[in-house]
Amino acid sequence: MTKAPTELAEEVREQVKDRKSYLGVIDRLNKASVDKHWEAYADIPWDDPEFQVVKNDPRWVLPPFDRLGETAWYRAQPPEIQAQIGLWRVATAMKIGLQFENLLKRGLLNYAYWLPNGRPEFRYVYHETTEECHHGMMFQEFVNRTKMPIKGMPRALTVIAQVAPWIPLVSTELFFVFVLGGEDPIDYVQRKSLKNGHIKHPLEETIMKIHIAEEARHISFARHYLKHRVPKMSPFRRRILGVVTPVILGAMARIMLSPPGPMVRHFGIPKEVVREAYKNAEAQGEICASVGKIRDLMAELGVINPVNRQVWKAFGIWDEPKARGAARAAGTAKAA
Repeated sequence: MTKAPTELAEEVREQVKDRKSYLGVIDRLNKASVDKHWEAYADIPWDDPEFQVVKNDPRWVLPPFDRLGETAWYRAQPPEIQAQIGLWRVATAMKIGLQFENLLKRGLLNYAYWLPNGRPEFRYVYHETTEECHHGMMFQEFVNRTKMPIKGMPRALTVIAQVAPWIPLVSTELFFVFVLGGEDPIDYVQRKSLKNGHIKHPLEETIMKIHIAEEARHISFARHYLKHRVPKMSPFRRRILGVVTPVILGAMARIMLSPPGPMVRHFGIPKEVVREAYKNAEAQGEICASVGKIRDLMAELGVINPVNRQVWKAFGIWDEPKARGAARAAGTAKAA
Protein backbone atom coordinates (compact mmCIF):
# COMPACT_ATOMS: atom_id res chain seq x y z
CA MET A 1 0.00 0.00 0.00
CA THR A 2 1.25 3.46 -0.87
CA LYS A 3 1.52 5.63 2.20
CA ALA A 4 -0.69 8.70 2.34
CA PRO A 5 1.20 11.97 2.98
CA THR A 6 0.48 13.66 6.27
CA GLU A 7 1.08 17.16 5.00
CA LEU A 8 -1.14 19.34 2.81
CA ALA A 9 0.68 18.19 -0.31
CA GLU A 10 -2.22 19.06 -2.57
CA GLU A 11 -3.16 22.35 -0.88
CA VAL A 12 -3.20 25.25 -3.34
CA ARG A 13 -1.61 28.21 -1.59
CA GLU A 14 -2.04 31.15 -3.95
CA GLN A 15 -4.80 33.75 -3.67
CA VAL A 16 -7.74 33.40 -6.02
CA LYS A 17 -7.35 36.80 -7.65
CA ASP A 18 -9.57 36.23 -10.67
CA ARG A 19 -11.64 33.56 -12.39
CA LYS A 20 -8.64 32.27 -14.35
CA SER A 21 -6.66 31.50 -11.20
CA TYR A 22 -9.78 30.01 -9.58
CA LEU A 23 -10.22 27.64 -12.53
CA GLY A 24 -6.53 26.80 -12.29
CA VAL A 25 -7.10 25.69 -8.68
CA ILE A 26 -9.91 23.36 -9.74
CA ASP A 27 -7.79 21.89 -12.55
CA ARG A 28 -4.98 21.12 -10.10
CA LEU A 29 -7.36 19.57 -7.59
CA ASN A 30 -8.99 17.45 -10.32
CA LYS A 31 -5.57 16.19 -11.44
CA ALA A 32 -4.55 15.44 -7.85
CA SER A 33 -7.71 13.36 -7.33
CA VAL A 34 -6.84 11.28 -10.40
CA ASP A 35 -3.14 10.90 -9.56
CA LYS A 36 -3.46 10.14 -5.86
CA HIS A 37 -6.50 8.48 -4.34
CA TRP A 38 -7.31 5.50 -2.13
CA GLU A 39 -10.01 2.84 -1.99
CA ALA A 40 -11.39 1.55 1.29
CA TYR A 41 -11.15 -2.16 0.48
CA ALA A 42 -8.15 -2.12 -1.83
CA ASP A 43 -5.65 0.03 0.08
CA ILE A 44 -6.27 -0.99 3.70
CA PRO A 45 -5.05 -4.47 4.73
CA TRP A 46 -8.07 -5.26 6.89
CA ASP A 47 -7.09 -8.92 7.33
CA ASP A 48 -3.51 -8.24 8.41
CA PRO A 49 -3.12 -9.61 11.98
CA GLU A 50 -1.52 -6.30 13.03
CA PHE A 51 -4.67 -4.45 11.92
CA GLN A 52 -7.14 -6.44 13.98
CA VAL A 53 -9.33 -4.46 16.38
CA VAL A 54 -9.24 -5.86 19.94
CA LYS A 55 -11.14 -3.79 22.47
CA ASN A 56 -8.70 -4.37 25.36
CA ASP A 57 -5.63 -3.48 23.29
CA PRO A 58 -3.57 -0.95 25.33
CA ARG A 59 -2.87 0.99 22.13
CA TRP A 60 -6.41 2.42 22.43
CA VAL A 61 -5.70 4.16 25.75
CA LEU A 62 -6.61 7.85 25.46
CA PRO A 63 -3.76 10.18 24.45
CA PRO A 64 -2.72 12.95 26.86
CA PHE A 65 -4.43 15.77 24.94
CA ASP A 66 -7.84 14.09 25.38
CA ARG A 67 -8.87 15.77 28.62
CA LEU A 68 -10.66 12.70 29.95
CA GLY A 69 -7.36 10.80 29.82
CA GLU A 70 -5.83 13.32 32.25
CA THR A 71 -8.44 12.84 34.98
CA ALA A 72 -7.77 10.86 38.14
CA TRP A 73 -10.98 8.90 37.49
CA TYR A 74 -9.73 7.63 34.12
CA ARG A 75 -6.24 6.80 35.39
CA ALA A 76 -7.82 4.81 38.24
CA GLN A 77 -9.71 2.52 35.83
CA PRO A 78 -8.39 -0.97 35.00
CA PRO A 79 -6.21 -1.01 31.83
CA GLU A 80 -8.89 -2.84 29.83
CA ILE A 81 -11.51 -0.19 30.67
CA GLN A 82 -9.10 2.58 29.73
CA ALA A 83 -8.55 0.84 26.39
CA GLN A 84 -12.28 0.34 25.77
CA ILE A 85 -13.05 4.00 26.49
CA GLY A 86 -10.30 5.05 24.08
CA LEU A 87 -11.60 2.73 21.36
CA TRP A 88 -15.16 3.97 21.90
CA ARG A 89 -13.90 7.56 21.49
CA VAL A 90 -12.11 6.74 18.21
CA ALA A 91 -15.06 4.77 16.83
CA THR A 92 -17.54 7.53 17.73
CA ALA A 93 -15.40 10.11 15.93
CA MET A 94 -15.46 7.89 12.84
CA LYS A 95 -19.22 7.30 13.08
CA ILE A 96 -19.91 11.04 13.38
CA GLY A 97 -17.46 11.60 10.54
CA LEU A 98 -19.27 9.24 8.17
CA GLN A 99 -22.65 10.74 9.15
CA PHE A 100 -21.37 14.24 8.43
CA GLU A 101 -19.89 13.07 5.13
CA ASN A 102 -23.24 11.49 4.24
CA LEU A 103 -24.84 14.93 4.58
CA LEU A 104 -21.93 16.47 2.71
CA LYS A 105 -22.23 14.09 -0.24
CA ARG A 106 -25.94 14.74 -0.60
CA GLY A 107 -25.34 18.49 -0.48
CA LEU A 108 -22.55 18.29 -3.05
CA LEU A 109 -24.78 16.32 -5.41
CA ASN A 110 -27.59 18.86 -4.95
CA TYR A 111 -25.08 21.58 -5.84
CA ALA A 112 -23.78 19.64 -8.86
CA TYR A 113 -27.29 18.90 -10.12
CA TRP A 114 -27.86 22.55 -11.05
CA LEU A 115 -24.45 23.29 -12.55
CA PRO A 116 -24.55 24.21 -16.26
CA ASN A 117 -22.68 22.12 -18.83
CA GLY A 118 -18.99 22.85 -18.99
CA ARG A 119 -18.53 23.96 -15.37
CA PRO A 120 -15.27 22.47 -14.00
CA GLU A 121 -16.75 22.36 -10.48
CA PHE A 122 -18.94 19.46 -11.63
CA ARG A 123 -16.00 17.14 -12.16
CA TYR A 124 -14.33 18.12 -8.90
CA VAL A 125 -17.53 17.64 -6.90
CA TYR A 126 -17.85 14.11 -8.26
CA HIS A 127 -14.20 13.38 -7.41
CA GLU A 128 -14.84 14.58 -3.87
CA THR A 129 -18.09 12.62 -3.57
CA THR A 130 -16.29 9.44 -4.67
CA GLU A 131 -13.54 9.99 -2.12
CA GLU A 132 -16.09 10.66 0.63
CA CYS A 133 -17.84 7.39 -0.25
CA HIS A 134 -14.61 5.51 0.43
CA HIS A 135 -14.13 7.44 3.68
CA GLY A 136 -17.60 6.40 4.79
CA MET A 137 -16.90 2.75 3.97
CA MET A 138 -13.60 2.66 5.85
CA PHE A 139 -15.09 4.47 8.86
CA GLN A 140 -18.07 2.10 9.04
CA GLU A 141 -15.85 -0.95 8.60
CA PHE A 142 -13.75 0.23 11.54
CA VAL A 143 -16.87 0.79 13.67
CA ASN A 144 -18.21 -2.67 12.76
CA ARG A 145 -14.95 -4.30 13.84
CA THR A 146 -15.10 -2.75 17.31
CA LYS A 147 -18.35 -4.69 17.98
CA MET A 148 -19.39 -1.78 20.20
CA PRO A 149 -22.85 -0.12 20.14
CA ILE A 150 -21.58 3.11 18.58
CA LYS A 151 -24.34 5.64 17.87
CA GLY A 152 -22.66 8.73 16.41
CA MET A 153 -24.67 11.95 16.43
CA PRO A 154 -27.50 12.33 18.98
CA ARG A 155 -30.86 11.42 17.42
CA ALA A 156 -32.34 14.92 17.76
CA LEU A 157 -29.30 16.43 16.06
CA THR A 158 -29.48 13.82 13.30
CA VAL A 159 -33.04 14.90 12.52
CA ILE A 160 -32.09 18.61 12.42
CA ALA A 161 -29.02 17.82 10.30
CA GLN A 162 -31.19 16.52 7.46
CA VAL A 163 -31.62 20.17 6.45
CA ALA A 164 -27.91 20.43 5.55
CA PRO A 165 -28.05 18.77 2.08
CA TRP A 166 -30.60 21.40 0.99
CA ILE A 167 -28.47 24.40 1.97
CA PRO A 168 -26.83 24.64 -1.51
CA LEU A 169 -30.26 25.39 -2.98
CA VAL A 170 -30.41 28.51 -0.76
CA SER A 171 -26.76 29.54 -0.49
CA THR A 172 -23.75 27.66 -1.84
CA GLU A 173 -21.48 29.94 0.20
CA LEU A 174 -23.23 28.94 3.42
CA PHE A 175 -23.03 25.28 2.42
CA PHE A 176 -19.26 25.43 2.02
CA VAL A 177 -18.99 27.12 5.42
CA PHE A 178 -20.87 24.06 6.73
CA VAL A 179 -18.38 21.84 4.87
CA LEU A 180 -15.42 23.55 6.54
CA GLY A 181 -17.23 23.48 9.90
CA GLY A 182 -17.32 19.70 9.75
CA GLU A 183 -13.93 19.08 8.16
CA ASP A 184 -11.59 21.58 9.83
CA PRO A 185 -12.10 20.57 13.51
CA ILE A 186 -11.53 16.86 12.86
CA ASP A 187 -8.59 17.68 10.56
CA TYR A 188 -7.12 19.77 13.38
CA VAL A 189 -7.39 16.89 15.86
CA GLN A 190 -6.09 14.24 13.45
CA ARG A 191 -3.04 16.27 12.45
CA LYS A 192 -2.26 17.03 16.07
CA SER A 193 -2.57 13.34 16.98
CA LEU A 194 -0.22 12.21 14.22
CA LYS A 195 2.29 15.00 14.76
CA ASN A 196 2.59 14.25 18.47
CA GLY A 197 2.81 10.48 18.00
CA HIS A 198 -0.42 9.72 19.86
CA ILE A 199 -1.73 7.19 17.31
CA LYS A 200 -0.45 3.74 18.24
CA HIS A 201 -2.65 1.32 16.31
CA PRO A 202 -1.66 0.82 12.61
CA LEU A 203 -5.27 0.57 11.39
CA GLU A 204 -6.24 3.89 12.96
CA GLU A 205 -3.04 5.47 11.66
CA THR A 206 -3.63 4.24 8.10
CA ILE A 207 -7.24 5.43 8.04
CA MET A 208 -6.23 8.78 9.49
CA LYS A 209 -3.44 9.36 6.94
CA ILE A 210 -5.75 8.57 4.02
CA HIS A 211 -8.42 10.85 5.43
CA ILE A 212 -6.02 13.76 6.00
CA ALA A 213 -4.53 13.48 2.52
CA GLU A 214 -7.86 13.56 0.69
CA GLU A 215 -9.54 16.02 3.03
CA ALA A 216 -6.72 18.45 2.22
CA ARG A 217 -8.17 18.71 -1.29
CA HIS A 218 -11.74 19.02 -0.02
CA ILE A 219 -10.79 21.78 2.41
CA SER A 220 -8.79 23.52 -0.31
CA PHE A 221 -11.75 23.54 -2.71
CA ALA A 222 -14.16 24.89 -0.09
CA ARG A 223 -11.74 27.66 0.92
CA HIS A 224 -11.05 28.72 -2.65
CA TYR A 225 -14.72 28.56 -3.55
CA LEU A 226 -15.47 30.97 -0.71
CA LYS A 227 -12.57 33.23 -1.72
CA HIS A 228 -13.98 33.33 -5.22
CA ARG A 229 -17.65 33.82 -4.36
CA VAL A 230 -17.96 35.75 -1.09
CA PRO A 231 -16.54 39.05 -2.46
CA LYS A 232 -19.31 39.00 -5.09
CA MET A 233 -22.15 38.58 -2.57
CA SER A 234 -24.55 41.43 -1.90
CA PRO A 235 -24.06 43.33 1.39
CA PHE A 236 -27.27 41.84 2.79
CA ARG A 237 -26.26 38.23 2.03
CA ARG A 238 -22.77 38.87 3.42
CA ARG A 239 -24.31 40.08 6.68
CA ILE A 240 -26.43 36.93 6.92
CA LEU A 241 -23.37 34.79 6.21
CA GLY A 242 -21.42 36.66 8.87
CA VAL A 243 -24.01 35.94 11.56
CA VAL A 244 -24.74 32.32 10.64
CA THR A 245 -21.10 31.26 10.20
CA PRO A 246 -20.11 31.30 13.91
CA VAL A 247 -23.36 29.51 14.80
CA ILE A 248 -22.50 26.66 12.42
CA LEU A 249 -18.85 26.51 13.47
CA GLY A 250 -19.62 26.63 17.19
CA ALA A 251 -22.11 23.77 16.89
CA MET A 252 -20.00 21.64 14.53
CA ALA A 253 -16.79 21.93 16.56
CA ARG A 254 -18.57 20.79 19.72
CA ILE A 255 -20.17 17.85 17.95
CA MET A 256 -16.77 16.72 16.70
CA LEU A 257 -14.76 17.29 19.89
CA SER A 258 -17.13 16.78 22.84
CA PRO A 259 -17.48 13.42 24.65
CA PRO A 260 -20.29 11.18 23.32
CA GLY A 261 -23.23 10.77 25.70
CA PRO A 262 -23.59 6.99 25.11
CA MET A 263 -19.94 6.49 26.11
CA VAL A 264 -20.45 8.48 29.31
CA ARG A 265 -23.50 6.38 30.20
CA HIS A 266 -22.02 3.03 29.13
CA PHE A 267 -18.93 3.40 31.32
CA GLY A 268 -20.70 5.26 34.13
CA ILE A 269 -18.44 8.28 33.91
CA PRO A 270 -19.47 10.67 36.72
CA LYS A 271 -20.84 14.06 35.67
CA GLU A 272 -18.21 15.86 37.72
CA VAL A 273 -15.48 14.01 35.81
CA VAL A 274 -16.99 15.08 32.48
CA ARG A 275 -17.13 18.68 33.72
CA GLU A 276 -13.53 18.46 34.94
CA ALA A 277 -12.36 17.12 31.59
CA TYR A 278 -14.39 19.14 29.09
CA LYS A 279 -15.90 22.18 30.84
CA ASN A 280 -12.73 24.16 31.41
CA ALA A 281 -10.61 26.83 29.76
CA GLU A 282 -8.18 24.36 28.18
CA ALA A 283 -10.94 22.30 26.54
CA GLN A 284 -12.64 25.50 25.34
CA GLY A 285 -9.32 26.64 23.92
CA GLU A 286 -9.08 23.45 21.86
CA ILE A 287 -12.54 24.03 20.39
CA CYS A 288 -11.62 27.63 19.59
CA ALA A 289 -8.31 26.60 17.99
CA SER A 290 -9.98 23.91 15.86
CA VAL A 291 -11.86 26.56 13.87
CA GLY A 292 -8.95 28.99 13.69
CA LYS A 293 -8.30 28.59 9.96
CA ILE A 294 -11.94 29.26 9.07
CA ARG A 295 -12.05 32.26 11.40
CA ASP A 296 -8.94 33.68 9.71
CA LEU A 297 -10.53 33.08 6.29
CA MET A 298 -13.73 34.87 7.27
CA ALA A 299 -11.67 37.82 8.55
CA GLU A 300 -9.62 37.85 5.34
CA LEU A 301 -12.84 37.99 3.32
CA GLY A 302 -14.11 40.91 5.41
CA VAL A 303 -17.14 38.99 6.69
CA ILE A 304 -16.45 39.56 10.41
CA ASN A 305 -17.72 42.87 11.81
CA PRO A 306 -18.31 44.29 15.32
CA VAL A 307 -21.86 42.89 15.42
CA ASN A 308 -21.26 39.28 14.43
CA ARG A 309 -18.02 39.21 16.41
CA GLN A 310 -20.28 39.04 19.47
CA VAL A 311 -21.81 35.84 18.08
CA TRP A 312 -18.33 34.32 17.74
CA LYS A 313 -17.69 35.25 21.38
CA ALA A 314 -21.05 33.88 22.52
CA PHE A 315 -20.17 30.48 21.04
CA GLY A 316 -16.72 30.59 22.63
CA ILE A 317 -14.81 30.42 19.35
CA TRP A 318 -13.46 33.96 19.06
CA ASP A 319 -9.78 34.79 18.91
CA GLU A 320 -7.98 37.57 17.08
CA PRO A 321 -7.41 36.46 13.47
CA LYS A 322 -3.91 36.11 12.08
CA ALA A 323 -2.23 39.25 10.66
CA ARG A 324 -3.60 39.22 7.09
CA GLY A 325 -7.16 38.44 8.12
CA ALA A 326 -7.00 40.86 11.03
CA ALA A 327 -6.13 43.71 8.69
CA ARG A 328 -9.14 42.97 6.52
CA ALA A 329 -11.39 42.64 9.58
CA ALA A 330 -10.13 45.93 10.94
CA GLY A 331 -10.88 47.61 7.64
CA THR A 332 -14.37 46.17 7.61
CA ALA A 333 -15.00 47.28 11.19
CA LYS A 334 -13.79 50.79 10.38
CA ALA A 335 -16.04 50.98 7.30
CA ALA A 336 -18.98 49.77 9.40
